[in-house]
Amino acid sequence: MSVASAPSKPVLSIGDRVFSRSALFAGSMILVTLAAVAVFLIARSLPAFVATDESASLLSSNFWAYVGPLVFGTVWAAALALAIALPLAIGIALFISHYAPRQLAQLLGYIVDLLAAVPSVVFGLWGIGVLAPAAQPIYAWLNDNLGWIPLFGGVVTGTGRTILTAALVLAVMILPIMTAICREIFLQAPMLHKEAALALGATRWEMIKLAVLPFGRPGIISAAMLGLGRALGETMAVAMVLSATGIVSFRLLTSENPSTIAANIALAFPEAYGENINVLIATGLILFVVTFLVNALARWIISRRAEFSAAN
Repeated sequence: MSVASAPSKPVLSIGDRVFSRSALFAGSMILVTLAAVAVFLIARSLPAFVATDESASLLSSNFWAYVGPLVFGTVWAAALALAIALPLAIGIALFISHYAPRQLAQLLGYIVDLLAAVPSVVFGLWGIGVLAPAAQPIYAWLNDNLGWIPLFGGVVTGTGRTILTAALVLAVMILPIMTAICREIFLQAPMLHKEAALALGATRWEMIKLAVLPFGRPGIISAAMLGLGRALGETMAVAMVLSATGIVSFRLLTSENPSTIAANIALAFPEAYGENINVLIATGLILFVVTFLVNALARWIISRRAEFSAAN
């Protein structure tokens, strides 16, 4: 009775080996780069966290009082931008993928892709020159009629350069990439599921609600987290548009606005020296951690939904 020989490993060609090792090297470089950035931020941030002697600078000795409003402003502006952009991105993606005629859908797709390539400084100029002056009368109306709501209370700024204007600019900036991702996910929804829903008498919207949106939910979450990550780290547009005072305030229409970490670094770094540089790098470390946590949360949510779908 013959003994079955162990299966031999497939022989890889030179091209396969080169490609495999190149892909491994590229993937490893991502981890190396991420680790190098983390080590640099931690090493240069230590003086800001441990400076407690009398010779420490004002920013170093009051680091957490200094960085608290910046963290709040970063998260607040990004959350506002995401709340504005996400419903619009889903609606535009659904229109392009399931409602618009083919030629119009292609045109809108090109426009969305083009908007994603516009530099942030252009959005900043648009926010200062167009959006802020146009929004100021609307802010005044909201304050006069809805001022009893804390978000719209206070004294309205005369320039329109508020945290809400910055959030609107961020929403426009993150809208193209979120729309593009949602569009591609919706187009990949199983045709069999959509045809089955229509065959059972569902309307087009019911078909989307039953077959497209459940399939695309992980992609929507990924698009939202990617847009949130860009909003958290945006620098020039926020620095140009926002008239920041560095306080913690939920009011959207006043001139007393919290600043963001990225904008504060861009504005303060050219004039910083000594330990102030360490403080600014420490705020960058905090932004790095916040962005990392946001992406880790997105991956956890997507994996949990995948496990739940597989179990059912």
